[in-house]
Amino acid sequence: MDASNKKRSAAKAAMKFIEPGMTVGVGTGSTVNFLIEMLPEIRNKINRVVSSSKASTSLLEAHGFTVSTLNEVGDYDIYIDGADESNKRLQLIKGGGGALTREKVLACAARRFICIIDDTKLVRMLGGFPLPIEVLPMAQAMIARHMLKMRGQPIWREGFITDNGNHILDIHDLQISNPLEMEARINKIPGVVTVGIFADQAADILLIGGDDGVKEIRT
Repeated sequence: MDASNKKRSAAKAAMKFIEPGMTVGVGTGSTVNFLIEMLPEIRNKINRVVSSSKASTSLLEAHGFTVSTLNEVGDYDIYIDGADESNKRLQLIKGGGGALTREKVLACAARRFICIIDDTKLVRMLGGFPLPIEVLPMAQAMIARHMLKMRGQPIWREGFITDNGNHILDIHDLQISNPLEMEARINKIPGVVTVGIFADQAADILLIGGDDGVKEIRT
């Protein structure tokens, strides 16, 4: 099974967790796009929808949904999103699409966070995928120096501006043996808006699309 079909199968498996009357949070990325394409099949179950990015909002609207803001819905039922990496403890690296701040906010506000990935994203140790950090533009160089001291190689995602008007540093070659400690350490650097480690806010359920179907892991 190719990667697209693995992603599609994981997205379809997530739909069984959406119950009638739920408010559903939708993330950003290629796997989530498959989910958005299928959501009209269960439109009658969905009360309201919130989105982590302008890109996902546009796609949801193209499929006939009215997208609410988090301020309008408050704490809500279920958030479904992909990841760039996950370990078996359901700690994640997210932010390849640049929406990490809004994704972390939506994951925090949801009663349940379901992560959908293909099996290539399941790793023993986080850090093979470059770690995204959303930063205030004025602090970019300073934060890059901090990351060099932590033995990471920071690369500015040039030409990319987040939906919040900030920059992204992608940190290469950073071994994340203790995701909780690393997340807290980076969050303490002034000018960091969000780091793309989701360890304190790990997933509740991980759905992994593979050649033999979808595997489910729970915390």
